[in-house]
This record gives sequence, structure tokens and C-alpha cells, in this order.
Amino acid sequence: MIKQLRIFTTVLAGALLTLASLQAQAAGSKDFGDYQVHWSVLPSTFLSPEVAEANDLQRSKGIGIVNISIMQEQENGTLKPVSGQVEGKVSNDIQQVNFLAFRRIQEGDAVYFIAEYQYPSGELMTFNITARPTGHQQDLSVRFAHTLFSD
Repeated sequence: MIKQLRIFTTVLAGALLTLASLQAQAAGSKDFGDYQVHWSVLPSTFLSPEVAEANDLQRSKGIGIVNISIMQEQENGTLKPVSGQVEGKVSNDIQQVNFLAFRRIQEGDAVYFIAEYQYPSGELMTFNITARPTGHQQDLSVRFAHTLFSD
């Protein structure tokens, strides 16, 4: 299982770099002082069939993946991923809402939360995400929009 998660992380990182170069607004972050929330969005078809199967992700046109990380700023200025809870919803341009079922994935020091969602190619999708780091009493809310295209 750990090997499969490493493969997923490697492929996801590669996919995110490729996606970021193709679609600059596919990733972003918001600063909350000591914490930051980072996000990225990609089509599930960017994952290899093996990685999708190993991580119980559906690989299909029209299925997107949203990835959320909660980062805490350390005294030396570096960012450290932290655990917590993430929930959210995604809506299309006519305000049809779908709730996102985030799963926490931890590999070594890396912690991130992923969820799948359906999207029509070329339609703007708006994400409303709430993250709460473990031991933190305040919700960290982010809102961003992105359009994916089926390949």
C-alpha cells in the first residue's frame, strides 16, 4: 500500500506540474497567518490506470480530482504539512451543488486530502472548501473556480 501511495504521489506531482504549466489557475493557495491552504485541480485521466486503481479513484472523462493541503508556517519560515479535516462542495454555473467526500492521505510527512467530482467539459466549477487543522479552533475557508476540459 505504501508503494502504491508513493506511486500516486509521484504521478500526482507530475500531473500537477504538467497541469500547472497548461492551466495556470489549476493550483493556488490562501494565507491565514500561521497556516496556508493549498489546492490543485486535475482531470482524473491524468492518473495512470494503475495509480487510479491502487487508490480507489475513478479514472474517466468528466471526473476531476481536487487536492487540498493544509500547511503550517514554522519558525524558520518553512511550511510543514499538517493533518486536520477538510470538507467542501462544488457547484456549476447554474448553482447545482455537489458535496465533496474528501479522503485523507498521509505518506511520510506529506498529508493531503483528495476528492473526486463530476464536471462537464468547459464548464466553470466553483469550489467552497473548509479546512481545519488538528488542534486549531478556526475554520480556514477558501473559494476558487476552475474549468477543466475532457481530453
